[in-house]
Amino acid sequence: LAHEVKNALVALKTFVDLLLKNNREAELAAVAEHEVQRIDSLITQMLDYASPKPPASTHVRVHEVLEQTLALLQHHVAGRGVILERSFAAAPDLIRGDAGQLEQAFLNLLLNSLEALGATGRITIATELAAPTSPPGALVLHDQPPMLRISIRDTGSGIPPDVLGHLFEPFFTTKPHGTGLGLPITRRIVQSHQGTIEVHSQPNQGTTFSITLPLAPRQY
Repeated sequence: LAHEVKNALVALKTFVDLLLKNNREAELAAVAEHEVQRIDSLITQMLDYASPKPPASTHVRVHEVLEQTLALLQHHVAGRGVILERSFAAAPDLIRGDAGQLEQAFLNLLLNSLEALGATGRITIATELAAPTSPPGALVLHDQPPMLRISIRDTGSGIPPDVLGHLFEPFFTTKPHGTGLGLPITRRIVQSHQGTIEVHSQPNQGTTFSITLPLAPRQY
């Protein structure tokens, strides 16, 4: 169904684009163009969640992906009193995975942080090596390799406790025009990379998302 809707949108968008090109004063056409793009974005997110593509398995420098993601964010912070702070301490930072999917996950989290800040504030993006996480009752071996942890911390308004437990539920959102798919897709990307994601937040004290990923073999 989603594929069929997207196919119909291609024809509709082509018509609207031509209409706008020939008649720049067509205000309703501009509105229609915006709505077509919004529907296309929603359908794309639904497809990403319902039928996720398996990640490519290549060597990825996490710091490079973070820098590329922050570059995409520059036009969102231009003219605002928002400080983007880097603290890349992880060495090495090489993992196996899909750079495009990881960029999408990081961008989703950073955009959420920006929305939480409003006009001013600080976002800190940090990396470090961390001890491996194990499920309760699991045998912890002393020679287990370290993990790479990426933390995105903001000084925003925080997340109420009654909302915190629902963040990764599909279609749950507190935003007027949100889809409720950004965080579920982010978690699915992280899990497909054999990683974990956690969130810690308190009202008026900011929020921290932490992603933990396994390092590529033979680096430790």
